[in-house]
Amino acid sequence: MTTPSAPGGVASDEAAGTAPVPSPTGARSARERVLDAAKRLFYRDGIRAIGVEAVVEHAGVTKMSLYRNFSSKDDLVAAYLSDRDRRYWQWWDAVVARHPGQPREQLRALFAGVAKVAAMPEFRGCPFTNAAIEFPAADHPGRRVAEANKQELRRRLRSLAGDLGAADAEGLGDQLVLLLEGAYVSSQVFGRDGPVSGLAAAAAALVAAGTPPG
Repeated sequence: MTTPSAPGGVASDEAAGTAPVPSPTGARSARERVLDAAKRLFYRDGIRAIGVEAVVEHAGVTKMSLYRNFSSKDDLVAAYLSDRDRRYWQWWDAVVARHPGQPREQLRALFAGVAKVAAMPEFRGCPFTNAAIEFPAADHPGRRVAEANKQELRRRLRSLAGDLGAADAEGLGDQLVLLLEGAYVSSQVFGRDGPVSGLAAAAAALVAAGTPPG
């Protein structure tokens, strides 16, 4: 949740797990309709701000239908974030696959995709970062999904830094994580003409400083 997006999305607004995705009704199951409604409302307005009453009204189902498919609001939150997580890594893998054996191009394309999505008017930040802020308790189901996403992001960027031949792959990977997180947050304040417009160039500068010429 459309064309490439990123975080939370980038091959579509969904891909990075960031933007809401319109969903058709009709033959869709009650579970799908509830989850689609939750994805739109939770991302747009914040998870804590949206009660199950708003979700069922938006989905056009009864509260009983919601609880038949999700044991609690926390269960629905975890399902929402798990769906975003799955779509985000699908986007990531598709971007990387377009540049086989070219880690520098892979990284450039990933950061360019994030910059494109973060500049969209409907972008509301990374859904995983947002969820981690809303739910500080380590045992919250949504926070666990959010943390797992961020740990995987860190692992993948460190791995890419290693593929680039960085002398300190872990350090460069962590710098790239910080750069992405800054883009997600700053775009909420400055908009499309703010610092996010320089995201790909900033990533390239970090890579150039930390890797052999290539």
